[in-house]
Amino acid sequence: MKVPQILSVVVIAMSLSVTCTAVSWKQCLRQPDDWYGSEEAIRIADNILLYQRNDGGWHKNTDMAQPLDSQAQAELLQDKSRNDSTIDNGGTFVPMQYLARMVHATKQDRFRDAFLVGFDYLLRAQYPNGGWPQFYPNTRGYYGHITFNDNAMVNVLTLLRDISTEKKPFGFVNSERRDKAAAAVARGIDCILRCQIIVDGKRLAWCAQHDEKTLKPAEARSYEKPSLSGSESVGIVRFLMQIENPAPRIIEAIESAVVWFEQVKIIGIRQINKPAPDTPRGYDKTIVSDPDAPPLWARFYEIGTNRPIFCSRDGVIRYAMADISYERRNGYSWYTSGPQQLLETDYPAWKKRLAER
Repeated sequence: MKVPQILSVVVIAMSLSVTCTAVSWKQCLRQPDDWYGSEEAIRIADNILLYQRNDGGWHKNTDMAQPLDSQAQAELLQDKSRNDSTIDNGGTFVPMQYLARMVHATKQDRFRDAFLVGFDYLLRAQYPNGGWPQFYPNTRGYYGHITFNDNAMVNVLTLLRDISTEKKPFGFVNSERRDKAAAAVARGIDCILRCQIIVDGKRLAWCAQHDEKTLKPAEARSYEKPSLSGSESVGIVRFLMQIENPAPRIIEAIESAVVWFEQVKIIGIRQINKPAPDTPRGYDKTIVSDPDAPPLWARFYEIGTNRPIFCSRDGVIRYAMADISYERRNGYSWYTSGPQQLLETDYPAWKKRLAER
């Protein structure tokens, strides 16, 4: 079904008298089940249909809960042919999650049809090797790389896995599409395993993005170099840990990544926002010594040395956050504590489940 057909009655149905939204876009997936049958939920769902592109996907970083006047609706209808659908930063994945809740609550065909168009978009976007590009069909430059950045590919795989297993609220998806979802997940898992970076015969972790043909670590923006990711690798390992009855190669991938996380853990430092009144943000991210600080991990590690690396927009690799520009130092996340819970809680729980099989 074409997206324009889905919208045949949407614009007429939407109320222009609403001036504020009781539920923010960030909270849209966190509401009780009965809320999704409300007028407010339907209003937001109709917004989502307007934001959906003709190819079936959605753009990123968009607040779809905000009320739309007639001019905004007309502009969105004109934008439907834009080539900016993506799985990055909540694009496509979040709108589909919301629409599934709406189908479950309201049984309305237009929400089901829009969801299924989005589903078909995700399957078209998957590479034969199992990976997903950040954008599709616009795959120019780094848009075409297999994208683990910000958990983009893991989010898609999680959605498709939930569809394939008929997890609530995806019971309305037919068996043919469920089978396709399961096959896509299997290819995606194989791609993850093949992308794991190996140094001196040892499996380590993953880059935030990998070349869509060679599967090697790849550069994205000028300050995002081929590297081992202390951030994105966490989401990948968590996803692999959720696989029922994991094959030996999946177990090996998890175990080896956990060893790497332990090896590159940084202790004795803390990141603070040091007051800097004359700077654009009024502070400056600074690393200070603190023997009592919890462990940190770098966002990026140099392949082969495991040294944390940092970059300004000039693309020159440096080995201290203090050595890059103020703008990049304070406008990007260079350290993470994400692996701590993985190592201290998730991994022991996974090991226990594995032993009890």
